[in-house]
Amino acid sequence: MINAVKTWAIAARPKTLFAAAAPVFIGASVAFAHGVWHAPSAILALTSATLIQIGTNFFNDYADAKSGVDNAERKGPKRGIHSGRIEPAMMKNAAVVSFVLAVVAGAYLMWRGGLPIIIVGVSSVLFGFLYTAGKHSLANLGVADIFVFVFFGPVAVAGTYYVQALTWPALVWVIGFAPGVLSVAVLLVNNIRDVDEDRAGGRKTIIVRFGRKFGVSAYIGCIAAAAVVPGAVVILFGAPVITLLSTVVLLGAVPGIQKLRSTTPDESEELNPVLASTARILFYFSVLYSIAWVLSA
Repeated sequence: MINAVKTWAIAARPKTLFAAAAPVFIGASVAFAHGVWHAPSAILALTSATLIQIGTNFFNDYADAKSGVDNAERKGPKRGIHSGRIEPAMMKNAAVVSFVLAVVAGAYLMWRGGLPIIIVGVSSVLFGFLYTAGKHSLANLGVADIFVFVFFGPVAVAGTYYVQALTWPALVWVIGFAPGVLSVAVLLVNNIRDVDEDRAGGRKTIIVRFGRKFGVSAYIGCIAAAAVVPGAVVILFGAPVITLLSTVVLLGAVPGIQKLRSTTPDESEELNPVLASTARILFYFSVLYSIAWVLSA
């Protein structure tokens, strides 16, 4: 029983859940600072976002195993099906159950928020499936980065704020750029590491299309863009100056940048720690930024 729980917990890829939680924390903290905090909506938003990410991870495991992208050459941690610990049908069913539970958790939010949140919720689940489903998946077409930015950035922050305040001022959309670009940075490391497998499997990520050097430059650009956002929000919208402290966390990306620059394709497995550290940077940045907003209330 314990081993089964551990296997499924690993298959859920807990480190990626930072990306789902981060923008929700930010949206909720800004709502708190603005005096429109609504605890039930914030909690359900976090629950639904996390379940959608888990469902996406499960379906990604299933789709990659089915397409052959996950094979003996895989450089990342072994997944549930690839390791032989979970049957493909079970993984597929787990993905469906996760998405259904996400909809159940989000039902109140869709009732409260109306059409805008219905569109956000349905789109999030749909793109969770489309991320790796079929030959024309978002990952195969090389446009996954765009959707990661949008749905883990502006849409997630603004959507979380909206279910509490029932409005989404320009401020929250701009704030959402920070977790959005940091989520893209996480995906970039993953795709730089897996470029050989992706190319062999016909997956045209932007790293396959434009190369590792482009990917490293894009990663640096994402970190730099995230550093700019808090200052831009202070200047444009009069956000609390204390929120600028969150940018200190981004200095933690320097070792990762150095590793990305120095690692050769044959050493791609050494990028696994960079992937983990980038996910932590996203989470720590978001938590610190959120705390700053709460303290400013």
